[in-house]
Amino acid sequence: MSSKSLGRGINAIINSKASDNPNKIKSPGVSYINIKDIKPNPNQPRHDFNDKSLNELSNSIKEKGVITPITIRELDDGYEIIAGERRWRASKKARLKSIPAYVLNIDSEAEMMEVALIENIQREDLNPIEEAEGYAVLNSKYEFSHDDIAKAIGKKRTTISNALRLLNLPPEIRKSIRIGQITAGHGRAILQKKTIPAMKTIWKRIINDSLSVRSAEALVKSKVKNKNLKRVIIPKGPVRAIENQLIEIFGTKVKLKPSPIGGSIEIIYFSDEDLERIIDLLQSL
Repeated sequence: MSSKSLGRGINAIINSKASDNPNKIKSPGVSYINIKDIKPNPNQPRHDFNDKSLNELSNSIKEKGVITPITIRELDDGYEIIAGERRWRASKKARLKSIPAYVLNIDSEAEMMEVALIENIQREDLNPIEEAEGYAVLNSKYEFSHDDIAKAIGKKRTTISNALRLLNLPPEIRKSIRIGQITAGHGRAILQKKTIPAMKTIWKRIINDSLSVRSAEALVKSKVKNKNLKRVIIPKGPVRAIENQLIEIFGTKVKLKPSPIGGSIEIIYFSDEDLERIIDLLQSL
């Protein structure tokens, strides 16, 4: 996928040939498509479909119809959903024969994933874990850098990196974020702990004591600082020996630069992600 297509928006790729298909209506960009001709997208970022809310949406559709069209792309054997699977499912429950849709000109799987993410995020339909999983697919499967994803989604690169970090949490904590028991901010605080047992301990404290994100961060930092005080004490000795100990602590190249009065420490980083890791480590000390 070329970088020129990143973030160009849904309107830029809506199929303008509405009159070429007998299912189409005259509304600009919107078509009525037979529901039986549409299939779900196996890579779509939304995974959770609550039965109760789906039934409520189905009842609403029976009364008012589908207010917001779904977005789909045309295949040789029908159509595939890009975004709007929940509306499609609810419409099937309501026994509708057709559904309003935007038909997008999308050829690559990467671009389809990008538009699905944009559409869902703009509608605020995704929970933080679903959003992170969508970014992970773009990053690992389609080789989008964090900067590429940020440009496509219209967010800061650090927002993308922080979202992806949530996927390093244990499964039960990710589920807790997915169902709204704790927030993504709680998750980032928990990630400051370096072992799974320690993460679970903080997680349980957050739930049992109904801690705010700020309280959780204070709890984690106080425990991490107390635990690491002895570990980061560097005894006096040859410059090379001290450098080696600092390298073990920071996991990267470190240089001591003595001067007649004091000196400086140079910590080397090799990528934006590496810099964020070092900053997180410094903040936890």
